[in-house]
Amino acid sequence: MHVELVSHTPEPERLVAAAARLCYSPRGASGLLAAMDKNEAARLLRLLLARGHESPLEHITFTFAIEGVSRVLSHQLVRHRIASYSQKSQRYVNEDYFNYIIPPSITAAPAALARYQECMRALQEAYHELQAMVPREDARYLLPNACETKLVCTFNARSLLNFFRLRCCSRAQWEIRELALTMREQVREIAPFIFNHAGPTCETEGVCYEGSMSCGRAPVVRSREED
Repeated sequence: MHVELVSHTPEPERLVAAAARLCYSPRGASGLLAAMDKNEAARLLRLLLARGHESPLEHITFTFAIEGVSRVLSHQLVRHRIASYSQKSQRYVNEDYFNYIIPPSITAAPAALARYQECMRALQEAYHELQAMVPREDARYLLPNACETKLVCTFNARSLLNFFRLRCCSRAQWEIRELALTMREQVREIAPFIFNHAGPTCETEGVCYEGSMSCGRAPVVRSREED
């Protein structure tokens, strides 16, 4: 897996703080941004996050280039709808002898690994043969979820906080959890005040809302249906 933060809003934390201040000030946005120093920005961000006033976070965005991941991962990723995605097309890109992702559990079991690779070779050959018989867009129906894919995605900070809350959880599927942890590490370098406490609620609130599905790391907040 390769993940790179390729672009982001300049001075993101100052912009969020200035946008929040605008709600309660007669001054214009440009004047507020020019006058916003680091200490004032930190004070305002602290208030925003403590009070759950997250709409100003939507003004800043982060764009990632992601490679070496499976379509298992990308199918999960696009469920986060408040984001923009561009992904390698299997309709137009020839996937002859495609690369594929191998889960660690399969790598660790020699018999499983041999069987897995045998199946992938068969699919590669069948896909190659089908393209001589039918359009590529139809031959691709044979391609597995394990296929390696590439994509670019852009999130605003509010959507990223939600993504980290769900996908940094120890119960998240291993591949998307690895992606989320890597993305979190990179945005923390750019906007540390906003993202230093981003993550699952067992880390940020000291409780878990997973009910009977909890890993047990933190006290569980149960719903009425579970009581």
